This record gives sequence, C-alpha cells and structure tokens, in this order.
Amino acid sequence: MPLWICETCGAQFPDSANPPASCPICEDERQFVNWKGQTFLTPGTLAERHRLVWRDDLGLVGIALEPSFAIGQRALLVPLDDGYVMWDCIPMATPDAIAHVRALGGLKAIAISHPHYYGALADWSEAFGGIPVYLHADDREWVTRPHGSIVYWTGDSHRCSDHVRLLRTGGHFAGATMLHHARGADGKGALLTGDIAQVTMDRRFLSFMYSYPNYMPLNTAAVRRIAAAVEPLAFDRIYGAWWGRNIASGARAAFAASVERYIAAIA
Repeated sequence: MPLWICETCGAQFPDSANPPASCPICEDERQFVNWKGQTFLTPGTLAERHRLVWRDDLGLVGIALEPSFAIGQRALLVPLDDGYVMWDCIPMATPDAIAHVRALGGLKAIAISHPHYYGALADWSEAFGGIPVYLHADDREWVTRPHGSIVYWTGDSHRCSDHVRLLRTGGHFAGATMLHHARGADGKGALLTGDIAQVTMDRRFLSFMYSYPNYMPLNTAAVRRIAAAVEPLAFDRIYGAWWGRNIASGARAAFAASVERYIAAIA
C-alpha cells in the first residue's frame, strides 16, 4: 500500500489502500483546502511530476522540488563537525538527492520549524539510519505520519551541537522554532527562521503572520515574544524559507527594526 502526500501542504500520511479523507493541516485556519478539493498523491506520482535539485544558497546547500510543489520551501544543510543538520524538510526524498547529501558528509539530524514543513521527514531519517528528527512537543498534534525517529523536545531551547541550537519562539504555531548557527556567516552567526519570521521581498526586513495565505497577522504580544527569544543571539545573516529569501548581512539590526516597524503598522 502506498504512502500519501497532501498536494496542498506536502505533508505525508501513513500507507493505506485509499488516501486520507482530509488533511488536518490544510483544514486549520492557517492553511487552506485546495480549491479543487482535498487531493493526495503517492510518492511515485510525485516523483514523476517533480525532481529534487540542490544548489548553494548564500553559503549553505539548499534542496527543493522543481517545479515548485505545495508550499515550495527548500531544506538547508547546516554543517556540524561530522555531517549536517537538515533544517526544515521537503515532501520527497530521492536516491540521487540522498546520494548527494551522503557524499557531502551525510545527515546527523533533522530539525523542522513548524508543521507546514514536516514533509517527508521519515523518509529522510530512514535514509540516514534513523537519525533523530527534532520537533517541538507543542506541535505534536500536527504530525500526520508518526515515526520512531521523532524526538519531541520541550522548553525554549534545544542544542543539536555546541554551535547549533533550536529556539522555540512561538508565533506561527505554538512550537514554532528557529535555528541559530553560531558559526554561520563566517563566524558572525546565522539565524534560520523558516517563515516564523518571513524575509520580505526587498530582503531588508522581516514580517510576522499567524496565517500567510489567509492574511492573519500576529498580535503584538506574540511578536514581542519572538523578539525576546532572538534578542540574546549574535547573528549577521538570516535565511528565510525559500530560495534567495535571505538577509545577507546586518540581519540583527534588520530583525530589531522589523519588529518595531511591524508593531507600529498594526497599532
């Protein structure tokens, strides 16, 4: 029996003879049900229509589906001393992409910012021997394909290594997470935000939303909490959720300015 993949958000569901009746992630008010109705694909069908590509994105290796699928995020490989953390996930894992990552040094862990990017987390974990997949426990209810590799961490911080740390900022989801790479940006530090704080199209600021497709902003208290979680960190660069949506330098000042600009705009 095949696995099933939601065509709108890219979440995987367990193998069954028939597709799920619905996708709870898409039925939530932060996402949406496809205008043509709830539809699911098998991994085989997805692989026939899309391929995985990888390329450098401001010094980190990024991996994404081409043409774009579902939400369209790309995964990023964050270097550890002996391999990589895959930050955020994508809805497909192919033999050639797995081989490429293995040739680079392989994955030691996967960490994901929030449920919209859970994707094929189980497939990527299994490809590298069942490596841990770090998800915040506050978002446990949104896991559509339970798997033994998932590690539900709690609290506001979790270290993957001495220089890679996960931060629960909340906002977009209760367990919404960012990754701080202390050695990133040539030692000046990098913050990987997914779309918990979304890099704007001018790549000079960030913005904050409860729902992006349904245009529901975050409130002031939620944005202040995100700012408080980020404030102690040293970073000069921010990586957003999509190709090129990054702030290459001066990102710490840009983050602080973005918080004040956003709060002023919704006041």
